[in-house]
Amino acid sequence: MDLYGSSLNRSQSLASVLEKTSPTWNKPSHSRSSSTLSSRHSRQIIKDWEVIDDLHVEMHSGGDNPQDITTPGICEGYLLKRRKWPLKGWHKRYFVLEAGILRYSKNQQDVSRGRVQGSLDVSLAVMSINKKSNRIDLDAGDILYHMKAKSHELFYIWVTKLQAHRLFKKNEAAHVHSGFIQTLSYNSCCACHLDSLAHMPLWVLMAGFLCSSFFLFLPLADSAAEYFDASDDILCGSSSEVSEESGLSDGSTTNSEPEEGHGDISRTPNSVVHKSTGRRTTLPAHCPDNSHVGLMAILYNNIGKDLARVSMPAALNEPVNLLQRLCEELEYSELLDTANNTQDPYQRMVYIAAFAISGYSTATFRNRYKPFNPVLGETYECIREDRGFRLISEQVCHHPPISACHADSDNFSFWQDQRWKNKFWGKSLEILPTGMVNVTLPRYGDHYEWNKVVTCIHNVLSQQRYLEHYGEVTIRNLKSNDCTCKITFVKSRYWGSDTNKNEVQGMVLDQSGSVIHRFGGLWHEGIFCDTLPTPKCVWKPNPQPKDYMLYYGFSTFAMELNELTPDLKPFLPSTDSRLRPDQRMLEEGKVDEADRKKDEIEEIQRERRKELTKKGEEHVPRFFKKAKDSCGRDVWLTNGTYWKLRENPGFAKTENIVLW
Repeated sequence: MDLYGSSLNRSQSLASVLEKTSPTWNKPSHSRSSSTLSSRHSRQIIKDWEVIDDLHVEMHSGGDNPQDITTPGICEGYLLKRRKWPLKGWHKRYFVLEAGILRYSKNQQDVSRGRVQGSLDVSLAVMSINKKSNRIDLDAGDILYHMKAKSHELFYIWVTKLQAHRLFKKNEAAHVHSGFIQTLSYNSCCACHLDSLAHMPLWVLMAGFLCSSFFLFLPLADSAAEYFDASDDILCGSSSEVSEESGLSDGSTTNSEPEEGHGDISRTPNSVVHKSTGRRTTLPAHCPDNSHVGLMAILYNNIGKDLARVSMPAALNEPVNLLQRLCEELEYSELLDTANNTQDPYQRMVYIAAFAISGYSTATFRNRYKPFNPVLGETYECIREDRGFRLISEQVCHHPPISACHADSDNFSFWQDQRWKNKFWGKSLEILPTGMVNVTLPRYGDHYEWNKVVTCIHNVLSQQRYLEHYGEVTIRNLKSNDCTCKITFVKSRYWGSDTNKNEVQGMVLDQSGSVIHRFGGLWHEGIFCDTLPTPKCVWKPNPQPKDYMLYYGFSTFAMELNELTPDLKPFLPSTDSRLRPDQRMLEEGKVDEADRKKDEIEEIQRERRKELTKKGEEHVPRFFKKAKDSCGRDVWLTNGTYWKLRENPGFAKTENIVLW
């Protein structure tokens, strides 16, 4: 027995869509040629539109309590909504989807004031979509919403979130009738459920399961994106319909944090689910208040200069340095594991691209403090058995500052040498990396190489600082010309608001330049690819730990970087960053002591450099060597000695330079 009434079949639903929409879109025409064109256009509409079938509700024994049902996260943002008859055209409206109810207002401010222009229970509406024009129609009989997304990625986000909320509402209704449902046999329930799955499009099925947790992991205030304007080819409408709204290009998708226990639903198929590592989950002390630091005087005295050469007070630092930041880029190394186990070269490139993007997500909450600058010869090692890799990094040059690293795993090798230039331009601080990132996958012999984009901290002198990345990334496989990848980190508009930041778009191209895969999303929220055999969320950040803003905005992985355990200390060289005293003092909340020690360490570095200059010598890195890449650029590669020396005879029995 169907608890919710029989669903409209596909042909009836499409006819209903056409019946409701066509008369309001076109004025009646009496010319024969116009009638012929209208008939052809109607057939084209039938071909483009698709009705989303509903999954039957699956009941679980012991799930009688409505509190057991996980509420999907909130989705909100701007969409184009078709004006009500007899008006034409589209206008921008702010939609909020919460607990299965879709509401809309004129703008976000009206939502916060409780001014709602309309609402709809999405579980009671027939949902039709048009992928070609990014259209979503919701028909509840007496209420009809025509909506249009401004990009393909935004369209899929809303479709998947609407589907998740529809399923939630139907489950909620099922629990209300649980007493009756429990009389049904287990076999009949399974048969009903499997039958509904068999007749459902695969991408809709995956969207319903995967994206109930897609983009559900950031506070509302930090979740926004700018999307391109919607396509002007409005179905059965004239170009004048969009002219009055053509300047509207704001759109957003704002969502809540993940529900407990659902953080891994939309992970990649071969990714590793990281369990508790036994490492620390907090820092010894909270981050200091640096509002008293005269940052304005420091920066204005150095406008246009490379700030890497400017000494900053310890209170402006976070207790990790740039060598450790290189390691932090491997927080989502499971994407490389997945890539090494993916046979299709174009799909492999999608995972490589997702990994390249994931490295920027660490900056989401990290605009209040800067990492320590490593001193020349400083090193850092990281061994992560739980993730299957080990890394060594070293500061190989001081002017210009160059940090090099190399990581090994059974599934990949990862290395880079980064040269950072910092420029202060009055209100913003730009960080310009110039090195290349390299990844090799042993199973297929691939060697991927890509550049990094500009990072900019805006409003650096105020408390409303925000950070963005912008520029183009090109990923090439140096061993094959079969495919390349281009990623665009979209720069927010100068006059934009929070809805204009953090968008990233990408595409994988074959040798002829044809697009094989498209993906996009927000670098701080996740990446969605709808051109894979199963459209899905390829990557999303891990949830932030409790009270993370009290600990420099660190992720769980970042909090573990500087941890020094008693069993690890004997194996480290004296140059390891964990043994750097000023950084350790800052981590322990001893800011004044950290400041004094930081000055001492910088003075020791200056004296050491003077001694080398007097002798006519240059510093020689201990674990990296200078070489040329295939393009003739200077690069720093591991010399392979670190792990050998660590094992035999051990750094305690070798001569180490004195850095502090």
